[in-house]
Amino acid sequence: MYLNPSIHGNQHPDSYYFATLRYPQSYPLLQHSIDVDTCVIGAGFSGINTAIELADRGRSVAVLEARKVGWGASGRNGGQVLRGIGHDLEQFRNQIGEQGVDTIARMGLEAVDVVLDRIQRFSIDCDVQRGSCDLATKPRHMRDFSKDYEWLKSVGYQYDVELLPADRIREVVGADAYMGGLLDRGGVHLHPLNLIAGEAAAAAAMGVQIFEDSPVIRIEEGERIRVHTEKGIVSASQLVICANGYVSGLHPELDSRVLPTGTYIVATEPLSDEQCKRILPQNTAVCDQNVALDYYRLSADNRLLFGGRCTYSGRDPKSIRAIIQPRMVRLFPWLKDVKIDYEWGGMLGIGANRLPQIGRLRPNIYYAQAYAGHGVAASHIAAQLMAECICLESNRIEVFERVRHMKFPGGPLLRSPLLALGMMYYRFVDLF
Repeated sequence: MYLNPSIHGNQHPDSYYFATLRYPQSYPLLQHSIDVDTCVIGAGFSGINTAIELADRGRSVAVLEARKVGWGASGRNGGQVLRGIGHDLEQFRNQIGEQGVDTIARMGLEAVDVVLDRIQRFSIDCDVQRGSCDLATKPRHMRDFSKDYEWLKSVGYQYDVELLPADRIREVVGADAYMGGLLDRGGVHLHPLNLIAGEAAAAAAMGVQIFEDSPVIRIEEGERIRVHTEKGIVSASQLVICANGYVSGLHPELDSRVLPTGTYIVATEPLSDEQCKRILPQNTAVCDQNVALDYYRLSADNRLLFGGRCTYSGRDPKSIRAIIQPRMVRLFPWLKDVKIDYEWGGMLGIGANRLPQIGRLRPNIYYAQAYAGHGVAASHIAAQLMAECICLESNRIEVFERVRHMKFPGGPLLRSPLLALGMMYYRFVDLF
């Protein structure tokens, strides 16, 4: 599997998450041939949780990871576990109908609970904190929030939600850039690398075989699939591909539907309790609704973790803090002299319609990718759907398979520029 060697090599980036990793782990290189029921490619949230779901059902599973467990987006993201799957589900009504839209919307609520159940079941220490808030910078954002609020109330959402007008937004965030928000007491933020590392440890304890530094170089399809690495082979009845933004070169059908998009985060030095209260009085995770969005939250040790910016070239900027810190200071000018202790980034997968791509390429080849920056919760429900289908328990996966996903034309060299042009259009729309 081709992975851009310029992006941090085989090791985890020097992030705040890696510096505070509580589950040091090392899994072997695959150096022999093994036979299992299911082979999973990718040891991020989707892959590891698919393995857990299948092991729970008595299946033997091997997970192949080209780098380290959680090396990709699963171990680098903003740590926000938010309800919802995809962006603007109404656009799919003509493909999946009202019932399909409602089904995916309800899965978006279920997904957060799947994450929390996993944490509780395996006693994973990952700094869980309740509360999130979507922030509005345009009147249309508030109109969308109002619709969301009414829908959540109509389906009996079990957590408190509240529409906040502009004169109350400082109850949540100490900045003047927002005209309101939707506060969700059911949202969660956490330490994502500790979550995936804890889940991997749980999977291994269940008998899942995890192999690191074992990139896939060839896949032989058939009734019995053979997945080749440089030094070993996994033979399996089913294959599950969970490479997301790092799928390039692994499978052409998946490669053509997803583009890697860079996003970046800085972590400040530890702040005082007073400073934290001034920034996020309720310690919620927040994000605005723009395409080039800002998202931020506080860590367990009082750092501000501030992320944003998107790039489409597949290359990191020369200085992450140089592009992120000004965005932070624009909102909180009094933080201009605060020290930045960590800066890191990575690739997320994005598709043309910004709905996660979950389904089957063949009767025995499954995939999940293109979470478009909202994958912590969505990846967990994707894992559950794939396991249910493999074990003939449900066909809930079919609602995602009915959605048409455009293939990006032009091959790898032209896909990123085409996506950049498309995102420029959405950024233009953000102005109104």
